[in-house]
Amino acid sequence: MAFSTRLLYKSRQLYGSQAVLRQEVAIPVRFYSKEASPPGLKGDEILKNIFVEVKNKFETALGIFRKEKITIDPDDPAAVSQYANVMKTVREKAGLFSESQRIKYTIETRTQGIPDVRTYLLTLKEIRSKRGLTDELGAEAMMMGALDKVEKEIKKPLMRDDKKSMALLTAEFDKINKKLGIRKEDLPKYEEQLELKIAKAQLEELKKDALEAMETQKKREEFKDEAMPDVKSLDIRNFI
Repeated sequence: MAFSTRLLYKSRQLYGSQAVLRQEVAIPVRFYSKEASPPGLKGDEILKNIFVEVKNKFETALGIFRKEKITIDPDDPAAVSQYANVMKTVREKAGLFSESQRIKYTIETRTQGIPDVRTYLLTLKEIRSKRGLTDELGAEAMMMGALDKVEKEIKKPLMRDDKKSMALLTAEFDKINKKLGIRKEDLPKYEEQLELKIAKAQLEELKKDALEAMETQKKREEFKDEAMPDVKSLDIRNFI
C-alpha cells in the first residue's frame, strides 16, 4: 500500500488541514441575533436553527472538496488560482462570505455607533492589524494626515454626522486615492488579488500540515523503509 494512502488511515494530523474548511463555514453569530430571528422563536429553537444552518453549509462545502482536484503547491500560480476558484465555488454554493465581505462585515459591526472620524479610522487600523493585512502604501498615515488638516480647518473634532465637514475629508481622501492610483472601478481586481494571496497562504498551511504529518509517521517502525511522497502528488479528496 502506498505511503500516501496508508497515511490517510494512520495519521490524524492531516485533518488539521481542514481548518481551511472550518474557516470557510464560519458564520457570524450576529446573523442569528434576536432582530434577525423569526418572532416567537425560543432560545433552543434558535440554537437548533444555527446548528442546522452550519451543518448544511459544512456538508455543501465538503461535497465540493470531494469533487474538486486541489494541488498542494503554493509556489505554482496555476495551483493557487485553481484553489482560489474552488474556494470561490464553495462560498457561492454554501452562501459564505469572501474575505472582502468578512472585512466589510467586521468594519460595519465594529464601527457602528462610533461618532467621530478619528476613532473610526483608529478602529479600521486595529481591524487591519488583527486580520494580518499590511498597509504597504502607507494609506493610513495619509488619511490621518488628511483628518488632521480638516480638523485644523474646522477647529474641532470631525464628527461622522457633520456632512459639510465630511465633504472636506472626502475631497482629501479623493486626492490620496488619485496619488496612490486607487480607483473605485479597480476594486474587483483588488479583491481578486486579496483572494489569491489568501489562497496561497492557505495552500502553504496545507503543505506544512501534510509535511508534519508525514514526518511524524515516517518515524514509526512500519513506515521507516518507505519513501515520503511529494506533497504535490497528494489528492486531498482522499483525505476527506
